[in-house]
Amino acid sequence: MMPAGVATPRVWARYVAIGDSFTEGLCDVDPKHPDQYAGWADRLAGHLGAIAQANDVTLRYANLAVRGRLLDDVVGRQLEAALGFEPDLVSIVGGGNDILRNHTDVDVLAERLERAVAAIRATGADVLMATPVDPKGAPIIRRTRSRVAAYTADIWGIANRHRCHVIDQWSLRALRDWRMWAEDRIHLSSEGHRRVALAALDALGHPTDASQWRTPLDPLPPAPRYHQLAADTRWVGTHLAPWLARRIRGRSGGEQFRAKHDALIAQP
Repeated sequence: MMPAGVATPRVWARYVAIGDSFTEGLCDVDPKHPDQYAGWADRLAGHLGAIAQANDVTLRYANLAVRGRLLDDVVGRQLEAALGFEPDLVSIVGGGNDILRNHTDVDVLAERLERAVAAIRATGADVLMATPVDPKGAPIIRRTRSRVAAYTADIWGIANRHRCHVIDQWSLRALRDWRMWAEDRIHLSSEGHRRVALAALDALGHPTDASQWRTPLDPLPPAPRYHQLAADTRWVGTHLAPWLARRIRGRSGGEQFRAKHDALIAQP
């Protein structure tokens, strides 16, 4: 979604992405750097870089997102570092890890996000936000659906008040296909990241072929019940159990990681 009254897509020169694992790009392995992830924000930077180049502008891009981070880190250290680059576009997506914690007050979360958005907009930079994906069909996480829905409504309200761009993942039905998700059932697959990058480009007002990202994949034939049970068993042992163990110990899966692109890099 573009802010009301914006008729001509803007060409940006400095784009900084902040957030958690979604924006870091898990689990979209970068073919150029197999030891790190690409993700929708990197892919979006590539699209925006090509557009900028066609307009005799060089886009520079940084990605400060780190997996496992709570919103306080996104709107704190990450935002402070992002503003130091004097960006003209900032994508800010966070709060998902907070919502997974039962004690989180979604209203307080939204207030923190809005203060961050207001700080970015005060510099004259544009802001790109994203709603969460509807978790209705997700194991375990579907229990948070009411809080996710409330946060989604808050994001739209913040976007309207501050004239922000929004990636509407909640209504993007193509993402409700498990082929858009990695084996951990929490992070997007490469195809999911590809589609979100195009949805982001569309939200920023640049033309896209909607059939390349909005159209769902053809349905698969029903799988035998025992195949699904075997897959669920593997998922519990490989992904759910370690995640629950970290939660019990109060640990984050991203404690030992740092931002992958902590300096502005020319695109493409």
